[in-house]
Amino acid sequence: MTTPTDADAQGSSTRPYLIRALHDWCTDNGFTPYLAVYVNKTVQVPREYVKNNEIVLNVSFDATSQLQLGNEYIEFKARFGGVARDIAVPVDHVIAIYARENGQGMAFPVPTPQDAEDGAETPAAGERKSGIRLASVPDTDPDAAVALEVVPQDESGGNDPEPPAAPPGGGRPSLRRIK
Repeated sequence: MTTPTDADAQGSSTRPYLIRALHDWCTDNGFTPYLAVYVNKTVQVPREYVKNNEIVLNVSFDATSQLQLGNEYIEFKARFGGVARDIAVPVDHVIAIYARENGQGMAFPVPTPQDAEDGAETPAAGERKSGIRLASVPDTDPDAAVALEVVPQDESGGNDPEPPAAPPGGGRPSLRRIK
């Protein structure tokens, strides 16, 4: 009889299971599930829609085809600007899943700096990075959730890019970190 190692005792990552559960919850309640993804060279998305190494994807059944929420990758086909594209996102690059209509969901830590070195672009000197920023807490579970706040944006659909400025007085929610 063999004794389990520390890695065996921890089991696999909870992230893909939580993503599937929240996707199901959104779908069951008539909400639109959105994924916020940290983009580097391992992520297959249309680069022209990536801002500050991040992209937000509508992963509803209406906006995707052949959606597969696997343990290692999330894969589907979607239209961007009317052009069909194949999308492949490593599960560990998903930094949030939430309902567009009310912002409820869960956020995950951004990939480690070693992952970021594997193809992420860094901002030029003096350039400010903006977008979804999640606090990482040292010595905690890598799949632990982080609190987020909803910020209203416009009402555009599909997987087309979001406008640069949010209109005053409501619209589609996005995420902002709470300290």
